[in-house]
Amino acid sequence: MAYEINEQKKVGLGLIGFSIFFSFLGIALFFDRGLLALGNIFLLAGVAILLGWYSTWKLFTNRSNYKGSAAFFLGLFLIFVRWPILGIIIQIYGCIILFGGFWPTVKVFLYHIPVVGWIFRLFNSAS
Repeated sequence: MAYEINEQKKVGLGLIGFSIFFSFLGIALFFDRGLLALGNIFLLAGVAILLGWYSTWKLFTNRSNYKGSAAFFLGLFLIFVRWPILGIIIQIYGCIILFGGFWPTVKVFLYHIPVVGWIFRLFNSAS
Protein backbone atom coordinates (compact mmCIF):
# COMPACT_ATOMS: atom_id res chain seq x y z
CA MET A 1 0.00 0.00 0.00
CA ALA A 2 1.26 3.47 -0.82
CA TYR A 3 0.28 5.00 2.54
CA GLU A 4 1.13 3.83 6.02
CA ILE A 5 -1.95 3.59 8.25
CA ASN A 6 -1.23 3.58 11.97
CA GLU A 7 -3.75 3.24 14.79
CA GLN A 8 -4.31 6.98 15.09
CA LYS A 9 -5.21 7.28 11.40
CA LYS A 10 -7.56 4.31 11.72
CA VAL A 11 -9.41 6.13 14.51
CA GLY A 12 -9.59 9.28 12.38
CA LEU A 13 -10.96 7.34 9.41
CA GLY A 14 -13.45 5.60 11.71
CA LEU A 15 -14.71 8.94 13.02
CA ILE A 16 -15.06 10.26 9.48
CA GLY A 17 -16.99 7.09 8.61
CA PHE A 18 -19.31 7.68 11.58
CA SER A 19 -19.68 11.27 10.38
CA ILE A 20 -20.82 10.12 6.95
CA PHE A 21 -23.21 7.60 8.52
CA PHE A 22 -24.82 10.08 10.93
CA SER A 23 -25.03 12.81 8.29
CA PHE A 24 -26.71 10.42 5.85
CA LEU A 25 -29.07 9.23 8.57
CA GLY A 26 -29.85 12.83 9.53
CA ILE A 27 -30.69 13.70 5.93
CA ALA A 28 -32.74 10.53 5.47
CA LEU A 29 -34.75 11.31 8.61
CA PHE A 30 -35.95 14.63 7.23
CA PHE A 31 -32.94 16.72 8.22
CA ASP A 32 -32.83 15.73 11.88
CA ARG A 33 -30.83 18.47 13.54
CA GLY A 34 -29.27 16.30 16.26
CA LEU A 35 -27.94 13.67 13.89
CA LEU A 36 -26.55 16.29 11.52
CA ALA A 37 -24.81 18.08 14.39
CA LEU A 38 -23.37 14.78 15.63
CA GLY A 39 -22.12 14.01 12.12
CA ASN A 40 -20.40 17.40 11.96
CA ILE A 41 -18.73 16.91 15.33
CA PHE A 42 -17.46 13.49 14.25
CA LEU A 43 -16.18 15.02 10.99
CA LEU A 44 -14.21 17.74 12.76
CA ALA A 45 -12.77 15.29 15.30
CA GLY A 46 -11.91 12.74 12.59
CA VAL A 47 -10.14 15.28 10.38
CA ALA A 48 -8.25 16.62 13.40
CA ILE A 49 -7.09 13.14 14.41
CA LEU A 50 -6.34 12.04 10.84
CA LEU A 51 -4.34 15.09 9.80
CA GLY A 52 -3.10 16.21 13.20
CA TRP A 53 -4.18 19.23 15.20
CA TYR A 54 -1.70 21.66 13.68
CA SER A 55 -2.42 20.59 10.08
CA THR A 56 -6.16 20.85 10.70
CA TRP A 57 -5.71 24.36 12.10
CA LYS A 58 -3.63 25.29 9.05
CA LEU A 59 -6.26 23.77 6.73
CA PHE A 60 -9.06 25.91 8.14
CA THR A 61 -7.01 29.08 8.60
CA ASN A 62 -5.06 29.03 5.33
CA ARG A 63 -5.70 32.24 3.40
CA SER A 64 -6.75 30.35 0.26
CA ASN A 65 -9.29 28.30 2.26
CA TYR A 66 -11.09 31.18 4.02
CA LYS A 67 -14.12 30.92 1.75
CA GLY A 68 -14.49 27.17 2.35
CA SER A 69 -13.94 27.51 6.09
CA ALA A 70 -16.48 30.31 6.38
CA ALA A 71 -19.05 28.31 4.39
CA PHE A 72 -18.45 25.16 6.47
CA PHE A 73 -18.79 26.92 9.83
CA LEU A 74 -21.74 29.02 8.63
CA GLY A 75 -23.49 25.79 7.62
CA LEU A 76 -22.70 24.28 11.02
CA PHE A 77 -24.12 27.37 12.73
CA LEU A 78 -27.28 27.19 10.60
CA ILE A 79 -27.77 23.55 11.59
CA PHE A 80 -27.52 24.51 15.26
CA VAL A 81 -30.06 27.32 14.90
CA ARG A 82 -32.65 25.05 13.25
CA TRP A 83 -32.10 25.76 9.54
CA PRO A 84 -30.73 22.32 8.61
CA ILE A 85 -31.54 22.27 4.88
CA LEU A 86 -29.80 25.55 4.14
CA GLY A 87 -27.00 24.59 6.53
CA ILE A 88 -26.32 21.31 4.74
CA ILE A 89 -26.28 23.00 1.33
CA ILE A 90 -23.79 25.61 2.52
CA GLN A 91 -21.69 22.97 4.28
CA ILE A 92 -21.47 20.80 1.17
CA TYR A 93 -20.18 23.81 -0.75
CA GLY A 94 -17.64 24.49 2.01
CA CYS A 95 -16.46 20.86 2.06
CA ILE A 96 -15.97 20.87 -1.70
CA ILE A 97 -13.86 24.03 -1.45
CA LEU A 98 -11.89 22.80 1.59
CA PHE A 99 -11.31 19.16 0.74
CA GLY A 100 -11.30 19.27 -3.07
CA GLY A 101 -7.51 19.08 -3.13
CA PHE A 102 -7.54 15.75 -1.26
CA TRP A 103 -9.39 13.83 -3.99
CA PRO A 104 -6.26 12.37 -5.70
CA THR A 105 -5.02 11.04 -2.34
CA VAL A 106 -8.43 9.59 -1.49
CA LYS A 107 -8.67 8.02 -4.94
CA VAL A 108 -5.34 6.20 -4.52
CA PHE A 109 -6.42 5.01 -1.06
CA LEU A 110 -9.80 3.75 -2.35
CA TYR A 111 -8.14 1.79 -5.16
CA HIS A 112 -6.38 -0.36 -2.53
CA ILE A 113 -9.57 -1.35 -0.68
CA PRO A 114 -10.59 -4.78 -2.06
CA VAL A 115 -14.25 -4.40 -3.12
CA VAL A 116 -14.31 -0.62 -3.50
CA GLY A 117 -11.11 -0.66 -5.57
CA TRP A 118 -12.56 -3.24 -7.97
CA ILE A 119 -15.67 -1.12 -8.46
CA PHE A 120 -13.61 2.03 -9.09
CA ARG A 121 -11.42 0.20 -11.60
CA LEU A 122 -14.50 -1.22 -13.33
CA PHE A 123 -16.10 2.22 -13.76
CA ASN A 124 -12.78 3.84 -14.64
CA SER A 125 -12.09 1.34 -17.44
CA ALA A 126 -15.65 1.66 -18.81
CA SER A 127 -15.31 5.40 -19.47
